Amino acid sequence: MMMYLLDTNIWLERLLDQGRSREVEEFLSTVSSERLFITDFSLHSIGVILGRLGCMPAFCSFIKDLFIDGSVTVIALDAVQMRRLVQVMEMYRLDFDDAYQYTAAVEHGLALVSFDSDFERTPGGRMSPADAIMH
Repeated sequence: MMMYLLDTNIWLERLLDQGRSREVEEFLSTVSSERLFITDFSLHSIGVILGRLGCMPAFCSFIKDLFIDGSVTVIALDAVQMRRLVQVMEMYRLDFDDAYQYTAAVEHGLALVSFDSDFERTPGGRMSPADAIMH
């Protein structure tokens, strides 16, 4: 059974009700939360972004949905994996946040779900939420 690491932009798409929010909503309602992962980097970034937008009640709801009512797993990179992240940045011309997501997905054997086309430069690529539903 496939397990998924959701990039920051997937969560924000839904939280901010952006253009592809329905696609994300369908994915989240189709795939069990036990099969979903988020990096600590994404979690903190979402907190920063929602804080800047004055949407901390949405952040509290997000935490409740993912971790209290749901079973989403938070993952982080250790020191050795952070060194690999730097190599990934150089090899695939990714910025830090994309390299973090990609390295975390590879290290944990997860399929990366993202709207970011930069991941197409990597061997693992990425899936959109709609692609993931079809798997």
